[in-house]
Amino acid sequence: MSDRSVPQQAAPGGGARQWVLLSYRLPREPSTPRITVWRKLKRLGVAQISDGLIALPADARTREHIDWIAEEIEGYGGTATVWLAQPGSTAQEHRLAQGMAEARTAEYQQVTAQAEQARTLAEDERRRTLRRLRAELRRIHRRDYFPPPARQAAETAVNALHPLHRPAEENA
Repeated sequence: MSDRSVPQQAAPGGGARQWVLLSYRLPREPSTPRITVWRKLKRLGVAQISDGLIALPADARTREHIDWIAEEIEGYGGTATVWLAQPGSTAQEHRLAQGMAEARTAEYQQVTAQAEQARTLAEDERRRTLRRLRAELRRIHRRDYFPPPARQAAETAVNALHPLHRPAEENA
């Protein structure tokens, strides 16, 4: 992925933006709490810095979600600390953002492929697929902090499944 595909979103005044970090530990057994927490973090689209250390660009929504997860971890008998921090360099921040954008790119490419496959389906099945893929796009958008070019391609491919967006010869 080129460097241009990850927007440089610096904080006001030109400095690095703030990130919310969660440092956590959970007991190995039972494994259910660890799996539950990891799935929630994955749905948020976190960048995993190392085992037990994740990061998200800081805003009110991400901070609130991370605070909730930290409380949940402590409720499971684990430890959790929430930090607000800035990467030590622009290059480090860019690597974090690029990794997050690459993860979303893979998800968008998967949606695009599914939409392209659905083009040959019968109308009722294509409409069901359209609803499912639009819901999937909404889920991806919620964790897409650095939108890659693949986002637009996925949206275009999904929208093309709608009868009003299809070429006239396909609608006949």
